[in-house]
Amino acid sequence: MSKLTSVSMTSSKEKINNIVIVGGGTSGWMTAAALAHQNQSKSIQITLIESSKMGTIGVGEATIPTLRRFYQNLGMTDLEVLKNSAATCKLGIEFIDWHKKDTSFIHPFGIYGQGTPEVAFHHYWLRAKKEGVSTALEQFSLGVQLAKHNKFMLPSNSPESQLEIFDWALHFDAALFAQMMKSNALNNKVSHVDGEIKEVSVDSNNNIQSLTLACGTKIEADLFVDCSGFNSLLLQKAQKTGYEDWSQWLFCDSAVAVQTELTNNPLARTQSIAHHAGWQWKIPLQHRQGNGHVYCSRYIDKLQATETLLNNIDGAVLHEPRHFNFTPGRAKKAWNQNCVAIGLSSGFLEPLESTSIALVQTAIEKLTSLINEGFYNDQIISKFNDATIQEYERVRDFIILHYKLNQREDSEFWVSCQQMAIPDSLQQKLDFYLQTGNIQRLNWEIFGKDSWLAILDGFAVYPEEHDQRANNMKQQYLFDHLTYMQQRISNTVESGQSHGDFLKQHCRYTYE
Repeated sequence: MSKLTSVSMTSSKEKINNIVIVGGGTSGWMTAAALAHQNQSKSIQITLIESSKMGTIGVGEATIPTLRRFYQNLGMTDLEVLKNSAATCKLGIEFIDWHKKDTSFIHPFGIYGQGTPEVAFHHYWLRAKKEGVSTALEQFSLGVQLAKHNKFMLPSNSPESQLEIFDWALHFDAALFAQMMKSNALNNKVSHVDGEIKEVSVDSNNNIQSLTLACGTKIEADLFVDCSGFNSLLLQKAQKTGYEDWSQWLFCDSAVAVQTELTNNPLARTQSIAHHAGWQWKIPLQHRQGNGHVYCSRYIDKLQATETLLNNIDGAVLHEPRHFNFTPGRAKKAWNQNCVAIGLSSGFLEPLESTSIALVQTAIEKLTSLINEGFYNDQIISKFNDATIQEYERVRDFIILHYKLNQREDSEFWVSCQQMAIPDSLQQKLDFYLQTGNIQRLNWEIFGKDSWLAILDGFAVYPEEHDQRANNMKQQYLFDHLTYMQQRISNTVESGQSHGDFLKQHCRYTYE
């Protein structure tokens, strides 16, 4: 992923003395905590407004590894977050029935094998595959093998080889994590207002002038951050910024979610299970399991979608199923005048690859880096918007790939996904891989080469050629080293601790 660089300050500067964040939840309190952490040596007043009457979506319980870096920067440790957010460990996502019925593969947080300085490992594997070696690519990923065997260990800080490298993320109770962020923010002097916003005043230049609460209080700020979720109270309702609809590529537009009792030791992976007109998530926590069905309302109705979910869950249901609809896409501008949208108010891409919280995090990081000097101008706004557009489009393409490559023939939904035209940016990346075996890394891309490789391999999509330099290695030497790599990973997994035992050792997890 790219980083924002400094920009020239040729336009007028808008001084930031106070910031108002609208909306709490995970995105609001993460934003508040990060801004407050940056503001420790400054005098910017930060206020968060939320209404205790408003609920949250409640689907953002699976994360990717970047979140760990976020809370570590705030002074929190992995074990602290695991304990206080009822979290479990996540080594990747298992995709069940996506390629074809009765198939599965895992997208890990890690790498495959050990290449040479000149040639990436997968080129050696592709060569060996052509020469008769049948060992699956997943056998060369420590992350995949740990996940498949439900083992867990903390990665080594000084790995002896690439074969020891993997990363991990968390499944957590989003409400508990938001509470941690809230405590951190309040301890750093963020002001908290519990109130419902009744009016947003916008001037002739589309700047937000003030917010009026139900109690009559009027609140002004130099910069407003919209974390109001799908409601998008500031960016869309008040400023009417506009939205770019991506439903021509991402057909799913609805979801139903429900929590259930935990019936087994939690898996160290998220499960994504393809159904007739969408897919289902299973996300284990220490005290319960999150379940949801993301679907396309053109092919299945609300009642059918709910029945599909309830017929494919384990454990007693803890509440009535919750429904919501969405339009996949992004705001045309995430930063409009003196308003920045973060989270669902900025856009929504279905939770297939757990990117919602990751996009919150990257938006916060862009914002904090750009306003570090205590002001903003047109160049800063443009810089933020350009990076956000690219970032959303990169994630969009990665998610579309999952649907486009399926080979199911049992429903109109999946066949339509196969037949759809895809964005030029994705087609170019896919063509380059098929022709050369290489995966282009683009600016503002959250998912790296090995993530793309995992999905392409999971759908059995392979290039026409591999790097010809891989042919310079003697065949027997190559075969011997592949066997060695596979055995070393297998030995590491065998010596590992079960995920359940890890949680019992380090957390308050007590499932029996």
